[in-house]
Amino acid sequence: MLQPWQTGKVIRIEQEAAQTRRFWIQLPGLASFDFEPGQFVTLDLPIHERPAKRIRSYSIASWPDGTNVIELVIVLLEGGAGTNYLFNEVKVGSELTLRGPQGIFTLPKPIEKDLFFICTGTGIAPFRSMSHHILNCNIAHRDIYLIFGCRRFDDCLYRQELTDLAEKIPSFYYIPTFSRETADAAQPMVRTGYVHTIYEELCPRQELVRPALFFLCGWKNMIDEAKERIHALGYDRKSIHQELYG
Repeated sequence: MLQPWQTGKVIRIEQEAAQTRRFWIQLPGLASFDFEPGQFVTLDLPIHERPAKRIRSYSIASWPDGTNVIELVIVLLEGGAGTNYLFNEVKVGSELTLRGPQGIFTLPKPIEKDLFFICTGTGIAPFRSMSHHILNCNIAHRDIYLIFGCRRFDDCLYRQELTDLAEKIPSFYYIPTFSRETADAAQPMVRTGYVHTIYEELCPRQELVRPALFFLCGWKNMIDEAKERIHALGYDRKSIHQELYG
């Protein structure tokens, strides 16, 4: 059964990176917006006459906190009708039509294996939500690796926040890696290259595979390559969960 459409009000907008903004949306008709970390909302934007051409879905970047406010983090796409509308027409006070929460890209219950959160760009949104939720609710967990692929240092969304979070959560490892930066002696701990190298180092192919679940969020090319490489490490399809963008 489809959820009803609701009216949300944009109460705050911040520029997170050159082409990326954070949007806080309040649902005045609800006392609290209840969702599971990893779920998304669907927006109906006034950008086309046909309903199917107006729909855009975005993972919730915030975590359940008992309020009726959620955060979305959105990148401006060249030629993208939806993101151009959000960046050029939506202001604080604008109303948006949405429904949700939706999706099954959520944490296992209980967390009995190591978790690998592998993402690029705004694909970090569900993992930011999951990581804070684990801390806030004191959820028992094994090792968690958040492997975040970016092009440049300035593209690294929530970098200081997630660095700080890694200091608070036992066995939580935040590993950003940069594909268009070079190694810098001033930042010896910075990784360069693509996300694939990192999880392959952490889960080398061996007779007895490390018990782990892989959560993938980002563009299709990254996810397709990651699935092939993870299978090659000895993991079956049940070990891989994905949320696809584009």
